Amino acid sequence: QMQLVESGGGLVQAGGSLRLSCAASGRTFSNYAMGWFRQAPGKEREFVAGISWSGGSTYYADSVKGRFTISRDNVKNTVYLLMNSLKPEDTAVYYCAARPDYRAGGYDYWGQGTQVTVSS
Repeated sequence: QMQLVESGGGLVQAGGSLRLSCAASGRTFSNYAMGWFRQAPGKEREFVAGISWSGGSTYYADSVKGRFTISRDNVKNTVYLLMNSLKPEDTAVYYCAARPDYRAGGYDYWGQGTQVTVSS
């Protein structure tokens, strides 16, 4: 099992920034691709950003491209999501997730989520 613990959420004004962190334990972190997802009230969970095991490849939803940056530190076993130019529509619970890097598709492990609220 891999345990994932998110932190860094909070309340921020539109146009502001937040950096989310997700600390992993229980498995060899560098064997896993990581992703960030979010779920707003009344909406389905959606993909936000993904990163390969080495950090060499990153992927973003169109809605966050140019504003959010995903990164990872394989020494600290942590993945980050830097969110700039936040908008009220970014309000959601943000989750990190992990899947073996050799396999595409669904994520095996999920954190408990951290709330991000963007006020207008």
